[in-house]
Amino acid sequence: MGTARERILDAAEELITAGQVPPALDAVAAAAGVSKGGLLYHFDKQSLLRALVTRAVHRFDERLTAAATQGMMAAAWLRLSVPEPGERTVYRAMLSMLRLTTTGEFDLPEEVGGAEQRWQQMLTAELGDPVRARLVRLVGDGLFLAALTGPAPTSDEVEQLLRHLGLRAAADEASP
Repeated sequence: MGTARERILDAAEELITAGQVPPALDAVAAAAGVSKGGLLYHFDKQSLLRALVTRAVHRFDERLTAAATQGMMAAAWLRLSVPEPGERTVYRAMLSMLRLTTTGEFDLPEEVGGAEQRWQQMLTAELGDPVRARLVRLVGDGLFLAALTGPAPTSDEVEQLLRHLGLRAAADEASP
């Protein structure tokens, strides 16, 4: 079992996934097996939400960076834009958290802007064109929104987009 801080973040993620956005601190403490005072030692409501977003950005960043080292970041970006069936709830919860920014209840951590710039730079480096890189990012954003608001694009549809945009997929690399 992880540290109290990790247990708190795990519990908050589970509650958000279950639809509690933002999660009540009492519920987070109970789910993490810590007292409310123990939770408040690590987080207030704002810092908990920021830590959750930062954690999600780091996870996404790890996957994209690994793909970039193989020259596959653009394809990974589009594939990761469509959540797997088990991830849809988490993606919807993230969207709900983003809505809190419009009410002033929540400000995105600085890591989000830094990650967006880094991802744009990695896409530009891979594709050799900042406009094409921006296009791939916007297509990914559209896939993400489509997956959250209606039937998610299928993996076949994503693969068709990759081919149409002239992006090589890992399977294409093995072809002669």
